Amino acid sequence: MKKQTLIYGMIALMGIFILTGCEKAEEEMKPVSDMTIAEYAGSDANFSILVQALTKADLVNILNGTGNFTVFAPTNAAFTSLFNQLGISGIDALTKETLTPILLYHVLGTEAKSSMISSGYYKTLSPAQGSNLSLKVDVASGVKLNKTANVTTADVDVKNGVIHVIDKVLLPPTVVDQALNNDSFSILVQAVVKANLVETLNGSGPFTIFAPTNAAFESLFTTLGISGVADLTAEQLVPILTYHVVSGNVLSTQLQAGNVETLNGAISVALSPVPTINGSTKIVATDVQASNGVIHVIDQVLLP
Repeated sequence: MKKQTLIYGMIALMGIFILTGCEKAEEEMKPVSDMTIAEYAGSDANFSILVQALTKADLVNILNGTGNFTVFAPTNAAFTSLFNQLGISGIDALTKETLTPILLYHVLGTEAKSSMISSGYYKTLSPAQGSNLSLKVDVASGVKLNKTANVTTADVDVKNGVIHVIDKVLLPPTVVDQALNNDSFSILVQAVVKANLVETLNGSGPFTIFAPTNAAFESLFTTLGISGVADLTAEQLVPILTYHVVSGNVLSTQLQAGNVETLNGAISVALSPVPTINGSTKIVATDVQASNGVIHVIDQVLLP
């Protein structure tokens, strides 16, 4: 009888352990929709390096907080590729000050599911020159960021926003990088390279660039009766290109009518009825923010 009682007692005790274990498992296996961005990243082994980086940069509380964020989340493989590119061993080789702008460049301050994303520029939470860095998004065939990073898994819907998984870590771009990231500036990039201005425009700046599109350059080539950048020398290109560069980070809200000094003489800016330069060149898009300056898009090449 005592033996039976002991057996029943052991069975009951095992049942309590099993029930307790199940309750704990249920608590730990929180539904994804109830997790914050930081909690979800912590629950997935593919994001262990991202979690290390967020911890070192003191950003975990932000991504655990209230709000609606969009996070483009690089996998461990993406971080490993970056480490190889930089010639470093891992997160320990990067300071908090280096990590913070990089990580915030992967975050939008609003929720943008894949169905809400279209091609264009999006402001990230990464601060630069009194503004926030711009991220170039293209959706022609899948979602691509800055021409190099692909969204491999979209719309992980969490409590305080949405996560899109990406296969490359995004680095804060300079004005040259922003031009490289946009196919509409491919001729401008050719011209900058030929004029040996890449190193200058990758410098600390800040610069304000009035950037002519490919169509603007093609119109100029037709006017000059030439086939392209190959028909112009570096000596001819330098004064033209520097005529499109203003010192300082001048946002569209800070533009003023009147003469504005470039690195090669003054341009005349008018703000009404539409923003123009030198009477006929239209400013067609504004405030593409880079780490060392800002780009405004124009529809003609300015000639000194």
